[in-house]
Amino acid sequence: MGLKHQLRTLRWKTGYDVTRFQPTCPPIAKRNRFFEIYAIDTVLDVGANTGQFASELRNDMGYGGNIFSFEPLSTAYKTLETRARNDPRWQTIHHARGDKDETREINVAANSESSSLLAMLPSHLKSAPQSESIGKETIRIRTLDGVFPALCPDARSIYLKKDTQGFEKNVPLGARESLARIDTVQMELSLVPLHSH
Repeated sequence: MGLKHQLRTLRWKTGYDVTRFQPTCPPIAKRNRFFEIYAIDTVLDVGANTGQFASELRNDMGYGGNIFSFEPLSTAYKTLETRARNDPRWQTIHHARGDKDETREINVAANSESSSLLAMLPSHLKSAPQSESIGKETIRIRTLDGVFPALCPDARSIYLKKDTQGFEKNVPLGARESLARIDTVQMELSLVPLHSH
């Protein structure tokens, strides 16, 4: 066993790995390479909206594994459901993910994808006027732990993508048991506060 492999094995034992970064490589190509290296076979698409992320995985990356897309908004969910209808390995679930099972009102944004359970700060509206709230909708929230055993019984390498408009910290609080089996987490991060907590 070479020194390079020994060092990599030590990193794996700590739960980390380091891969070569190519700054000129397009983001989709980087993600594709990542999926190949880690043999991702299951994607949990939390905050799926109309299925943009899952469609990118299928159409631009050629990813053929399982996708579970979670979306609470009724209008966005209808489009998501239509997109996934003829794909047997893409399942849609009409719930949000959070830290407990509950029913709450979500602020519906004009552009749909900026809809949030939290109130929007002026900084958000200033940077993205199309994210203006146009109403409210009552949605269901469920923990990831509550559905994980049924969705991922045989998954070997799981990728969790979270795009929940300020609600990102609540998702892992409802996934304390599931996180032990999730290999990779991707989430949106703003350097400027966009929602009140």
